[in-house]
Amino acid sequence: MTGLAARATRLGPAFDLLAGYREGGFFLERSGLGLATSGEVDRVAAEAGPERILRLSRSVLEALASIEAEPGAPAPAAVASIPFDDREPAEAVLPRRATMRLDAGETWQVEVAPRGETPHAGERERWTGRTLPHDAFEEIQLRPDPEPDEYAAAVARAVERIRSGELRKVVLARTMLVNADRTLDPKQLLWRLRAVDADCYAFAAPQPNAVTGSVLVGATPELLLRRRGRLVEATPLAGSSQRFGDAERDRASADRLFRSGKDREEHEVVVQDVRRILDAFCDDLAHPHEPELLGTANVWHLATPFRGRLHDPSVTALELVAALHPTPAVCGSPRETAREALEDLEPIERGGYAGPVGWMDANGDGEWAIALRCAEITGSMARLFAGAGIVADSEPDAELDETERKFRALLDALRWG
Repeated sequence: MTGLAARATRLGPAFDLLAGYREGGFFLERSGLGLATSGEVDRVAAEAGPERILRLSRSVLEALASIEAEPGAPAPAAVASIPFDDREPAEAVLPRRATMRLDAGETWQVEVAPRGETPHAGERERWTGRTLPHDAFEEIQLRPDPEPDEYAAAVARAVERIRSGELRKVVLARTMLVNADRTLDPKQLLWRLRAVDADCYAFAAPQPNAVTGSVLVGATPELLLRRRGRLVEATPLAGSSQRFGDAERDRASADRLFRSGKDREEHEVVVQDVRRILDAFCDDLAHPHEPELLGTANVWHLATPFRGRLHDPSVTALELVAALHPTPAVCGSPRETAREALEDLEPIERGGYAGPVGWMDANGDGEWAIALRCAEITGSMARLFAGAGIVADSEPDAELDETERKFRALLDALRWG
């Protein structure tokens, strides 16, 4: 698209990004940093196929390059929620208005409009989150898909394949359909998710290939990829255990996770793959030799942070996302064998679940999380997603329980929606 110009306004370091989010827009925030959008001036798409994210990267850069930007202000950015499956197309939106705080300094409002058009001042919304939740959902409002016994049976079949040597790991997901009997509010849900755990990425993204008005809302702990200039960072997670309100039980759960051979194996599969891929792009790639414990509000995770420097500064954030997705943390290993196994073992459509969600600017910088711990909301209905990594020592009942715990946390958050 041609003939566009970006105009930037400082909003101050204390501006609440959630105030910049509007229905149909995009939101991604972690620890106070991120962006919120409303409206759109352009939309670019890439056809389904293995190269779709690479094609999307080129189209996004071309579209952003046509926008006249102001010196000293943040570069215009495009936002996207990319479906997990490469048989679905990918698209990105160039927002009309983006509220950005991408470092610990200033907050900016960047508005993109035709050259010569006077930028809108942008309405300041007076908004606060719910102070009390709705009643807990009743069993009649919940429908698992697949049923718990069917999921446990799929885990057992996956373990057989892994022990036969066909696979090393596969990640199986299931869903829970919730009829809320009221129109769900993504913004209220974002407010709650952010309040519960500010160290997760709270996100909301319209789903372009789903039902009209469908939005994926969640809080994910996993950084897929961050690029700032030549600096590249990633923090893959795999292996988890429950957190408790009691400090002693909580510490014991963390210690069991750290010592668990099953969880360490699940995590090492992911680390090896991420290291192999980023090594091809980066100098001085560094990561701890042992995983770290990362705690969210409800779950302990094993995490390994990576940090490197690009060989080639022209490689964009989306090109790196294309190389990494899907990691063994959300698919399995070997990648293609795991994808084929999912055809037989996982009877659901993931849509944007477990896909990249994030932004990229005109410089190729960007930040992308993995869309986990989320629900696809359409009116009064919500489809919750949860998954578990399956390796040779996995036990079907334990993996089923892991998904149930993840559902319970989301169901509680939905009471504020």
